[in-house]
Amino acid sequence: MFRVRDDYRRAQLAIAALFLFLGFQYATWVSRLPALRTRLDLSEARIGLLLMVCGVGAAVSFPLVAVLMRRLGSRVLASVSALALGTVLLALSVVPNYPVALLVLFCDGVAVGCLNVAMNAQGAALEVRFERTSMSRLHATFSGGSLLAALLASGVNAFTTTLAVHFGLATALLVLVLGLAQPGLLREERPAGETAGASAQGSAQDSAQDSAQDTAGQPAEDAGDAEEKRRRFSRPSRVTIWMGLAMVFGTVTEGAMNDWSALYIKDVVHAAPSLAPMGIAVVSVMMVLARIFADGWRTRIGDGRIVRAGSVLAGAGLALALLVGGLVPTLIGFACVGVGVAAVTPCVYVAAARQGSDALSLVAAMGTTGLLAGPAVIGFIANASSLTWGMGAVAASAVIVSLCATQIRWPAIKEPAATKPAVTEALTEA
Repeated sequence: MFRVRDDYRRAQLAIAALFLFLGFQYATWVSRLPALRTRLDLSEARIGLLLMVCGVGAAVSFPLVAVLMRRLGSRVLASVSALALGTVLLALSVVPNYPVALLVLFCDGVAVGCLNVAMNAQGAALEVRFERTSMSRLHATFSGGSLLAALLASGVNAFTTTLAVHFGLATALLVLVLGLAQPGLLREERPAGETAGASAQGSAQDSAQDSAQDTAGQPAEDAGDAEEKRRRFSRPSRVTIWMGLAMVFGTVTEGAMNDWSALYIKDVVHAAPSLAPMGIAVVSVMMVLARIFADGWRTRIGDGRIVRAGSVLAGAGLALALLVGGLVPTLIGFACVGVGVAAVTPCVYVAAARQGSDALSLVAAMGTTGLLAGPAVIGFIANASSLTWGMGAVAASAVIVSLCATQIRWPAIKEPAATKPAVTEALTEA
């Protein structure tokens, strides 16, 4: 890929292309919501439902993603779901009515859930195979894809407002990116039917005694059937639940800041309307910068410390800003949130991938749920009391991430070679 000879760089660029792909695809259709509203004559409530049904599709995709990861592997699943997302753009450009648009965006959410898990499984395997931290930079390219999509939308609008032209051009670019990325994606190291047991490894320490009791005294063939049944319908381990909760509260923090920071600056800080977007800008810029440098921090001090310290910084910084008040303290507090939560999702994805594809799928689905439901919950709190209390709940969510992080098994700062099979199972579990 890209005539890069170094194996690590070739794989890193290919996987980064998947993250860029997802950010570009999402920002492309979201940037044209005004055009979709005009074309389909939508009210604000219907637009909100469009956005929600996309999130619902991603949130409920967990069972399908878990099965597809076991049967196809992350490399094939990433390619298939990426092609589906390109098809969604073409479909959105010609949808005849609102019900069809809802169906298309639900399918978009399912495809997003599939690509999200597959590309993070690839990123986690990249770290282990080459023993180099890279997940945070990969997540930063998602934001880069969103920026490129916004620039393309502005450029196309200067010449034509036709959705078919814009989405057709965007789809062509996405297919090109996928074609360039495909050869560099990591391949499975084992046959698809071979099970290394990484998912069982993640839960074995929590349920080994129960498993022994279930199979004790059974004939050999019955015990084998029971083991096969457990592999297919295994309950998530205690550690996986903690990772899911960390992801939920981390995405609640991230999503709420994007949705409510501008209103807080305008309605509570009473800044000029022209300064209201500064909240989103500060959070986004600091998050991207932090993700660029976070892999180096992870190498030096470890994922666990990064998540615990970062989430405390986010919660404490935002809480202090709410207490002090004023535009400058508020922006400083928002900057603390951007820096503090930047590495949470990359680190949790890596930890989840070590438990197997089922754990990764569940954690990703819980993260999507937090991103979908979090801003709405903050809105309910603000409506019942005030937006200051709502933002206080965001600060509390960040602190809860730190508490959850104390219960997660984080990779060592220098991973031994023995850990490789566990993470590679996120690619190969069948």
